[in-house]
Amino acid sequence: MRSSSSGRYPSDLTDEQWALIESMVPVRPGGRPAIHPRRRIVEAILYVNRTGCSWRQLPHDFPPWDTVYWYFKRWNAEGTTDRIHDALRAAVRDAAGRDPMTSAGIVDAQSVKGADTVPAASRGFDAGKKVNGRKRHVVVDTLGLLVVVLVTAASLQDRDGGRRVLARARMAMPSIVLVWADGGYAGRCVAFAHQFLRIALQIVRKPAGQRTFEVLPRRWVVERTLSWLVRCRRLDRDCERLPEHAEAMIKWAMIGLMTRRLAPAPGRRPWQPTRPA
Repeated sequence: MRSSSSGRYPSDLTDEQWALIESMVPVRPGGRPAIHPRRRIVEAILYVNRTGCSWRQLPHDFPPWDTVYWYFKRWNAEGTTDRIHDALRAAVRDAAGRDPMTSAGIVDAQSVKGADTVPAASRGFDAGKKVNGRKRHVVVDTLGLLVVVLVTAASLQDRDGGRRVLARARMAMPSIVLVWADGGYAGRCVAFAHQFLRIALQIVRKPAGQRTFEVLPRRWVVERTLSWLVRCRRLDRDCERLPEHAEAMIKWAMIGLMTRRLAPAPGRRPWQPTRPA
């Protein structure tokens, strides 16, 4: 089997990136030794996430697709995915000189089309965006790093999903006391956050008379995060049968982003010129 550090696929981890998460990926307990290296399992998940291929279409130099999918489900159910994600977020914040426990965040939602693999029971129609599928409710910190994500039917109103995702954020990050949001969260969501969660939900409104697109304070941070997510082709639409698997795919996208930020791969970046000016 080829070395995964050879860089055959852009989604593969370098040795330095794998070292960041190796200790958090559980070893199979008892019984026979695992046939497939844990690193190749992780890289296969990242490959699916980045390329958008189906599990069954994994290249043959990865472990069998059903083995990779089994680990994907097990790690999500056991909390391994959350532990890796949260540890990397803390490391990125620490590297940026920030306290790993953020006190402020930004909330927003993104409606995406549902593939034919998304069952009718967990999908809906967003009348405002004219999207039939699911909605991703996210809370990010001031660096744009994911704090929590909640995937629901697209028909759920932002303010209703906001109450649920803010409650989840309060449990995952008790230090949050201030969250910025757009006008879709005004009203009862603000009162709920203040009364039950002890979170100040501050609405960032568009300037009066605005006709064209303008970057709004604080809100651009979460919008940038949502654009990061859809760079992963698996997240361009929702392909997962279960909402919890859709949430896990979003966390794996952030895991890939944060490992690259903490240990950049050698070589030219896409935005850099091919030769010196």
